[in-house]
Amino acid sequence: MADNHRTIGSLTVHPLALGGNVFGWTADEKQSFAVLDAYAEAGGNFIDTADVYSAWVPGNRGGESETILGAWLAARGNRDRTVIATKVGAGVPEPAGLAPATIRSRVEESLRRLGTDYIDLYYTHYDDTSQTVEDIIGTLDALVKEGKVREIAASNISAERLQAALAFSDASGLAKYVAIQPHYNLVSRDTYEGPLADVAARHGLAAVPYYALASGFLTGKYRPGTTVDSARAGSAAKHLETERGRRVLAALDEVAAAHGADVSTVALAWLAAQPTVATPLASARTVDQLGPLLALTDLHLTDADLKQLTEASA
Repeated sequence: MADNHRTIGSLTVHPLALGGNVFGWTADEKQSFAVLDAYAEAGGNFIDTADVYSAWVPGNRGGESETILGAWLAARGNRDRTVIATKVGAGVPEPAGLAPATIRSRVEESLRRLGTDYIDLYYTHYDDTSQTVEDIIGTLDALVKEGKVREIAASNISAERLQAALAFSDASGLAKYVAIQPHYNLVSRDTYEGPLADVAARHGLAAVPYYALASGFLTGKYRPGTTVDSARAGSAAKHLETERGRRVLAALDEVAAAHGADVSTVALAWLAAQPTVATPLASARTVDQLGPLLALTDLHLTDADLKQLTEASA
């Protein structure tokens, strides 16, 4: 693998994690296969999904993304060359949470949909404070010992609960989270920076930020007076109404012009340069959208570029 690949626990991954949330939502199976093929052809090997994707779509139940991904892995015969991350705990269909029995049943469902006997990186999607960290980690550790999961990780968790889980793993010698998936980007820094990032740094966790492009706002296609045909247009466009959003867009435009790069590539490169971040997570509905995301691997931002973007996003 190329020198710019990143390490998450025992896993070696591409610098761009490909989000599978669009598979079975805004991308049907044929479109999803095209994006997955293009990503793999470019050297990509790290695909992120969840058991809940895409239950929010009328007529869907959840598991559609895993099912499409499983069909693609079977069709291409590349399971051993692909790092699959999926998640448990979002609770659609019910029950929600991380009770041992729930984790146990959900992992079997995910394995079946993915058509595999192991998951490379298994996240707790949302913390469940009704369960002790001892029970959660104990259940995940058993899955690792059984060979059903290679590494474990956490998303949507408080600094306090993350620290407690990591401390328990250290004290007990059980499986330990190797990664965190936080909400983090140029217009949402306080969702990760501070106590949560400090815990991750202290324990050597790799961050794989979601909403890396702020639902599309950081692609630069949202401008005053424009309308964008996207399922996420509403949440992205709201950043135009903030002073910080406009400042960040101006800085991105300037840095992108200096490098002859796409705005989204610059936004991902800033994220990839931040402490603890191993690989940003971004999704593409079409092969055309994928190009600027993959260009992350060839863009080197200067210290001055990074400083300009960091100050604009403060």
